[in-house]
Amino acid sequence: MNILLWILFGALVGWIASLIMKSKRRGIIRNIVVGLLGAVIGGLLASLLGIGSLDKFTVEGFVIALGGAVLLIWLLRRL
Repeated sequence: MNILLWILFGALVGWIASLIMKSKRRGIIRNIVVGLLGAVIGGLLASLLGIGSLDKFTVEGFVIALGGAVLLIWLLRRL
């Protein structure tokens, strides 16, 4: 059940990040991957900076994951 929640969380975060970054390609698999990788990146950065973590499903965790997903999309566009 926990894995399903993370997949849904990743899909939601990836979808919102693609809307923020105005991505033209939006697919469910791409949104899940971007959302989950964004959560990992955001969680690592937040932990390093001491501003939060992704250990629970909270609003703070959602914002951290969203920030990581937006950063990931931005970095991928630069490559």
